[in-house]
Amino acid sequence: MKTTHAIYYDDSRSMKNIDSGTIDLIVTSPPYPMIEMWDDFFKQLNPDIDKMIESNMVSLVYEMMHKQLDPVWDECYRVLKEGGIACINIGDATRTINDNFALYTNHARILSYMLKIGFSALPAIIWRKQTNAPNKFMGSGMLPPGAYVTLEHEYILILRKGPKMIFKSESEKNNRRESAFFWEERNYWFSDVWMDLKGIAQNLNDKKIRLRSAAFPFELPYRLINMFSVKGGVVLDPFLGTGTTIFASMASARNSIGFEFDPNFCDVIVKQNEAIVSYSNNMIDQRLEKHKQFITNRIESGYEFKYKNKNYGFPVMTKQEIDLLINSLISINVINNSSYEILYSETPQEDFCKTRNESAFANGKTPVSHKTKTSKLPSKQRSIF
Repeated sequence: MKTTHAIYYDDSRSMKNIDSGTIDLIVTSPPYPMIEMWDDFFKQLNPDIDKMIESNMVSLVYEMMHKQLDPVWDECYRVLKEGGIACINIGDATRTINDNFALYTNHARILSYMLKIGFSALPAIIWRKQTNAPNKFMGSGMLPPGAYVTLEHEYILILRKGPKMIFKSESEKNNRRESAFFWEERNYWFSDVWMDLKGIAQNLNDKKIRLRSAAFPFELPYRLINMFSVKGGVVLDPFLGTGTTIFASMASARNSIGFEFDPNFCDVIVKQNEAIVSYSNNMIDQRLEKHKQFITNRIESGYEFKYKNKNYGFPVMTKQEIDLLINSLISINVINNSSYEILYSETPQEDFCKTRNESAFANGKTPVSHKTKTSKLPSKQRSIF
């Protein structure tokens, strides 16, 4: 089993390299209009924006910036399959122009446009991006009414093109079953508020690149890719940046395509691909280890499991998890600086196929009187992304 990954250092307002209706999932985080660090990017796309900023034409600046993103959303709609999902991580902006402090609701503007061009909105996720110090405030401190609420969250807009995706052939259905996630993962992945993902600092040497990067943590696209696509599907990120979406696709056994306007990011992405095999396999091992710990906790509380995964042999909560298989990465083949192949194992990880007293799990008979030993997970795995 293998996947392919391609990067185009080009303008995603015209993704002519991608045929219509060929993308399964879009996961991206665009430049945020009205955030000062992105001004130069938008000025480069439309020099008139600079004049409007200098003239304090606030409402025009906001709309002109979003009009540079609109063609990308048009292209996203074109390239998505029927039933395909688009996940857009976007934050609102606060800015003082001409002594007037105000909020600019980027998520609402993007959502409005996406609905206009034909997308259907699904329940969104609020990502509590806890990057601010607890004593940080904006405005006049303790004096009413001039203090302002600090923004500590972003939105993950979730939209679908057309009706729900249908899996018709038996091979498609089998692949979907193998792409399942664990019951306990579903319980917190599909919450509309994510409290456990932190914003990440960008350790980039080039100052210009660092200012142009606002990468989300690896876990964010990794979750979304596993939630809304199946193995072998194609994931697109039209604002690739440091390449996190492509690396998360590799870890998830999905194909991917990325567009990045700034070719200076190429070196950053190339340096990171050397570690993707070991990093991804560590992530996968942690998922499996967490499930084993979940099993142990349920057993000790007296729960008897009805189902067993046929690949690993460990208990699972539901029938939909019986065929679940998380493929380890074997190797990465660097074709060139913008094209990669990943080779995967098609057999389950041996360390997670050994269940003590396995026969006792048959027919839902789980031993309660004995404790299963599990190794402890690292408290935090440092992300290279």
